[in-house]
Amino acid sequence: MYSIEEFIIAVYCCVEDELQTLTQAQPIRSRGFEPGLSDAEVLAMEIVGEYQNYDSDKGIWSYFRRHWHSWFPKLSSRSTFVRQAANLWQYKHRLQQRLAAALGAFEEDVHLIDGLPMRLCCLTHAGRCQSFQGVAAYGYCAAKDEKFYGFRGHLNVSLNGVITDFTVTPANGDEREALWEVTQQIQGLLIGDKGYISQSLQSELKQANVDLQTPLRSNMQETRPKAVVRQLQTVRRLIETVNAQLSERFQFERIRARDLWHLTSRVNRKVLAHTLCCWLNRQLNRPLLQFDDLVAD
Repeated sequence: MYSIEEFIIAVYCCVEDELQTLTQAQPIRSRGFEPGLSDAEVLAMEIVGEYQNYDSDKGIWSYFRRHWHSWFPKLSSRSTFVRQAANLWQYKHRLQQRLAAALGAFEEDVHLIDGLPMRLCCLTHAGRCQSFQGVAAYGYCAAKDEKFYGFRGHLNVSLNGVITDFTVTPANGDEREALWEVTQQIQGLLIGDKGYISQSLQSELKQANVDLQTPLRSNMQETRPKAVVRQLQTVRRLIETVNAQLSERFQFERIRARDLWHLTSRVNRKVLAHTLCCWLNRQLNRPLLQFDDLVAD
């Protein structure tokens, strides 16, 4: 277990080391002035803020301005911080992929896939919503039996609970089409829900050495042994744990962005924060998904 001071230092050191490796051949900036805060500092602040349940850019900036300004004395205006953080959107994804690889997530023989809603606003306000017009859409969440307006996140998770890839589509997007975007780096058994049922998709995935298995609908005949079906259902509960962590601790289902640039940055940092917490748990020889007491109160 880390103290909050140790946690900030551990996050910063991990980000700094990985970022140096990523940018050794090609720096993030080839011209212009260097920002006051280093990119590693900004990324560390975002990750720590997400873990501390500060979901908005303003909330993260205010938290560090109020409590940790002596540690980050070059933290200036909120707009400067938000702009620099958004400009690092692709590095958040690349860092996350490096950490997932270090945790052995791509080498696993079993992966799980699922989607979760990302609500832009409540349904009663959807008709007047000005953000993401022509991009966001109405969708349905089967797990909660409710309609929503916004986007849908699609996650691929390894058997040890680490996110291997993710993508975002309009809420009415076909889950089966999104599947291709998040299975490029894996092989073996892939467990999904009923939304991924497709014989043609199963056949195509087999050519890529991916065996897609899903529950069947009530009007379909089950030919697999009951023990196998029960085992698939048991294993699938893991991704429900990951989804719950993303939704509750990292507020993944809430969209606090007005354009795709900031939305991409925010989604990337939440997934990076989740993966880095798994990585820190590994350093402490703790279960990877045991987040609640990673940092002492």
